[in-house]
Amino acid sequence: MSDATILQTQAASDVGEGLYLYAIIDAPAPERFAVPDISGSVDSVHTLVAGRLAAVVSRSPRIEYENNRRNMMAHTKVLEEVMAGRTLLPVRFGTVASDAETMVRQVLVARRDELLLLLAQMRGRLELGLKASWRDNVIFEEVLAESPSVRRLRDSLVGRSPEKTHFERIRLGEEIGKILDRKRLEDEQRVLDRLRPFVHKTKLNKVIGDRMVINAAFLVDEAQEKALDGRVRDMDSEWSDRLTFKYVGPVPPYNFVAVTIHW
Repeated sequence: MSDATILQTQAASDVGEGLYLYAIIDAPAPERFAVPDISGSVDSVHTLVAGRLAAVVSRSPRIEYENNRRNMMAHTKVLEEVMAGRTLLPVRFGTVASDAETMVRQVLVARRDELLLLLAQMRGRLELGLKASWRDNVIFEEVLAESPSVRRLRDSLVGRSPEKTHFERIRLGEEIGKILDRKRLEDEQRVLDRLRPFVHKTKLNKVIGDRMVINAAFLVDEAQEKALDGRVRDMDSEWSDRLTFKYVGPVPPYNFVAVTIHW
């Protein structure tokens, strides 16, 4: 057991019990879910119902949960279990209410119209994620082939000490960076153009590293999922010599709706 988990467990013994909130669903009848809660307990995840709305909750000490991999994975596992066959509004990680009455009054009743509208907008839709990256060395060979000036500058540095060529190396990095930015936008647009007919909404997230081209989330009508899957496979086959694709989902729709609650 890690030090952080020990401290979290010790803190839990010093405070009262509350309710951890995972998601809002449209479910008029109470339910229980056979999935471990954020604390690892089984048979704790259930719903609180008010009219047509339900909050997916579990027993929890009234503590601030550490934003670590273990806790995030536990939170996500609950969402994945609940979203099977249901429309779900994910709630921000670490949301804990003092008691069931507060949960019902301040969330399910006070925000009823807002939550019903969001559920209606998400019904029949799912989130899928796509990351595309250039293959190792391929993109840099393209840069050198397309820019003789960059190639000459690169070749001029061969065999010379980094100390004596410091500013030239900085200039080389800047020139390569400009070309990569342009090519990234071109390839990003090429990917999006292929997928746009099958997508309801797109969220572009920050790319990581020099080789990543696109880091996107798509909100897709369920009826279009197979068509989108097929188009991604086509791109993977057609562009496999220079691009790799990582395609995931369905996943909880964090990129398109996330309920934040302030008690």
